[in-house]
Amino acid sequence: MQHNTIQLAVIDMAGTTVADDGLVVEAFEAAATAAGMPDEGPDRERARRYVLDTMGQSKITVFRALFDDEALAQRANAAFEEAYAALIGAGRAVPIPGAAESLSRLRDGGIRIALTTGFSPDTQAKLIAALGWHDLADLVLAPGPGVRGRPYPDLILTALLRLGADSVHAVAALGDTANDVESALRAGCSIAAGTLTGAHDERQLVAAGATHVVSSVTDFADLLLKG
Repeated sequence: MQHNTIQLAVIDMAGTTVADDGLVVEAFEAAATAAGMPDEGPDRERARRYVLDTMGQSKITVFRALFDDEALAQRANAAFEEAYAALIGAGRAVPIPGAAESLSRLRDGGIRIALTTGFSPDTQAKLIAALGWHDLADLVLAPGPGVRGRPYPDLILTALLRLGADSVHAVAALGDTANDVESALRAGCSIAAGTLTGAHDERQLVAAGATHVVSSVTDFADLLLKG
């Protein structure tokens, strides 16, 4: 086991280690319909754009902003979770090439791994099961009571506390959205990296303040293991 300055890597799932392939948008369409939003028109298009812009955030937070009504937001969120679970259950959960190997390399190099998401804990568990990744990370985390989703720093700081990193400076984070980057910066991570395999492009990641932009999680692993 080699020594690394980085002790903990907090890594996003959809778009970062798991190919999105339009699944989030497909599940959103089902959610919007369930909440009574017209199938076409400016409201639907604005909502689609908002979902793309806020990728990485907790989905219930997104629906609360869209509908401004708690009952509608909860209905939309339940429909989203059901639709997304059906999609991954149909075999559409596919890892980013090299993701599993990269996570294993990091752990072999002495870096602990926390996999995080904006989905609910139940949906995250179904995604982990579909991928067969039960033993690939030291911790899996999703927003829930006492743990706010991105762009808040809670997921990263909770991972630090549970896995015992010495300092926020010993934490590196990776995600595919501006919200992932903002969360990492708020948490004080020494590396707040963005990857180009998901929702946001290099311009958006850089504008959010990313310390590094990598092509994939494989390059992120290479970056950390250089130490």
